Amino acid sequence: MTITPLNAALLAAGLTGGVIAIALNAPQFQQTDAAAKQTITQSANDALAQTAVMPQIAPIPALAAGAVPDFRAIVKQAGPAVVGVTVEGMRRAGHEEQDESDSVAEPQAPFSPFFRGQPGQRGRDQGAQPFRGQGSGFIISSDGLILTNAHVVNGAKEVTIKLSDRREFAAKVLGIDKATDIAVLRIQANDLPTVRLGDPRQLEVGDPVLAIGAPFGLEQTATQGIVSAKGRSLPNDALVPFIQTDAAVNPGNSGGPLFDGSGGVIGINSQIYSQSGGYQGLSFAIPINVALKIKDQIVATGRAQHGRLGVNVQDLNQSLADSFGMARPDGALIAQVMPNSAAAKAGLKPGDVVTDVDGEPVVRSGALSSLIGLSAPGDKIKLKIWRDRTAQTLDVELGGAEADARIASSAKEPGAQQGRLGLALRPLNKDENRALGGAPGLLIEDAAGPAARAGVNAGDVLLAINGRPVQSAEQVREVVAKAGNLVALLIQRGENKIFVPVKLG
Repeated sequence: MTITPLNAALLAAGLTGGVIAIALNAPQFQQTDAAAKQTITQSANDALAQTAVMPQIAPIPALAAGAVPDFRAIVKQAGPAVVGVTVEGMRRAGHEEQDESDSVAEPQAPFSPFFRGQPGQRGRDQGAQPFRGQGSGFIISSDGLILTNAHVVNGAKEVTIKLSDRREFAAKVLGIDKATDIAVLRIQANDLPTVRLGDPRQLEVGDPVLAIGAPFGLEQTATQGIVSAKGRSLPNDALVPFIQTDAAVNPGNSGGPLFDGSGGVIGINSQIYSQSGGYQGLSFAIPINVALKIKDQIVATGRAQHGRLGVNVQDLNQSLADSFGMARPDGALIAQVMPNSAAAKAGLKPGDVVTDVDGEPVVRSGALSSLIGLSAPGDKIKLKIWRDRTAQTLDVELGGAEADARIASSAKEPGAQQGRLGLALRPLNKDENRALGGAPGLLIEDAAGPAARAGVNAGDVLLAINGRPVQSAEQVREVVAKAGNLVALLIQRGENKIFVPVKLG
């Protein structure tokens, strides 16, 4: 996915609306007076009311590979279970908005959640102001349990659910989970229409999909497309393996269902990637199996908890894979293990590559974050790792979301140049070593040649080379002399640890 550095935004697909008495910034509505909009809405609602009372429709059969889906039948069967979610409340338009999202007032931010109705410039505290907004949702149980996005209802004082037959109900927010952007609502009603749940694991790229929601307040709007990709990791959303589609999704679609070709819900429409604020061909949905895990926790306890391994990870590239003796750059490379974490207790080390979690292959680092984050604290998992050029298995009991350990590096003093690697190194002094928690390492005073070309900087701390912790320049020379043409350096830069592959001179 090419990301234009300016005027691009990854946006929550969701909440149309604005502060009371402030018009929605949509060109087609700017030229339409309130009476015309009311006529449009009323006509749409009348048509939907007729649809809602149609006779019972037979279930849609499973879609054979390559078959054309019957979108008309899916809309007739599932449409009555898709609801509008209207929210009202008070929000601070300045500092709170800055905390929750990047305002559209700053278009140069490359990634930012969708503008959800808060006016004002970024960072200017205008005090609490009334807001109204609208998103979408869908009914999953006949006694009134509803799924939507957390960002649709976050901070709302009043939440109203509008059914396709125009009945309205006050909703209670049972709980939200900002980490996965899932919210669970309940209304007091019985014998409600429900959606049928599908299986996202059966999806393949190219499969047809259908979205139903309320873009710009236009209720029961259906749009179709295909699955563009699976398992997408997005900035600030490491826990969710998003389904990417090209179904048109716009503000107001947030929280609405994404259906497969047989009419089963396989996702919740959540975000779009946009340079303009509207749909540009890239839509992202939360897999329904992820949402159901969160729903079960919220219904049982009122909140969701996420397992924690306690590592920082990065993707492998071919150079790193070669240095570790791996045939393919598949897996999550552990760059840092937090003290007293589940990973530390299980014996994981920097330089280990996680290739499998409980039988699920890990190809990219984002897959590990998702598999761990969607587990619960206390869950026991089995990790397959690559260490010292051999495959091993570790049993791990996951912890909770404790804070990350923070370690700082420090300043430099004169030292000597290290031949083929291109590094000037010196031992850490007592204060520097204490800042690293007593871990071994060498301060990089200068970087040139191969190391500099690989991105190593003066001021970094060299912790290990090819998995071997180093405390002296002589140890570095010994490893480099036996390494061939490639080494993997574990360095600490500021608060982060990363592996850097270096092609030797």
